[in-house]
Amino acid sequence: MEEKIKKIRSMIRDVPDFPKKGILFKDITTVLLDAQTLKLSVDCIYETFKDKKIDYIAGIESRGFIFGMPLAYKFNCGFVPIRKPNKLPCEVISEEYDLEYGKDRIEIHKDALKKTDRVLIVDDLLATGGTASAAVSLIRKVAIPTGVAFVIELEELEGRKKLPGDIEVFSLVKF
Repeated sequence: MEEKIKKIRSMIRDVPDFPKKGILFKDITTVLLDAQTLKLSVDCIYETFKDKKIDYIAGIESRGFIFGMPLAYKFNCGFVPIRKPNKLPCEVISEEYDLEYGKDRIEIHKDALKKTDRVLIVDDLLATGGTASAAVSLIRKVAIPTGVAFVIELEELEGRKKLPGDIEVFSLVKF
């Protein structure tokens, strides 16, 4: 798997000063443009969790959708979108989390999962861990989170420390 991860890492583009000066943005659109690298990314996450019983993939808006849908296909399971506020048409449950300046919230449909469902949470990036931690808490309200998978982890921001120790956390590429 090490060679596959090197290939994926080599396809991630650095964009300086985006979205603001002083930030070095890790751009995954170059991974998405290359069919082989996109497939490698999905396959590596699948290989990591294939022996766990997964009933649903929950993708965090919006790039978690990109990787979550093909994973749901590979696992032969359903997909649950974790959305920003006021994007879902039916009754929701939500989880609030802190931002640098203020608060935000994520939601899923109240009827999307059952208490016995085992859910793999997917997103493109683990940075400070706020959104991912909120996603785990949100899923715990209605089901069993079995793991969290990311394409990229920015280790210096220590987002992994915000995630509970009782579930597997996997990142394809660490910077």
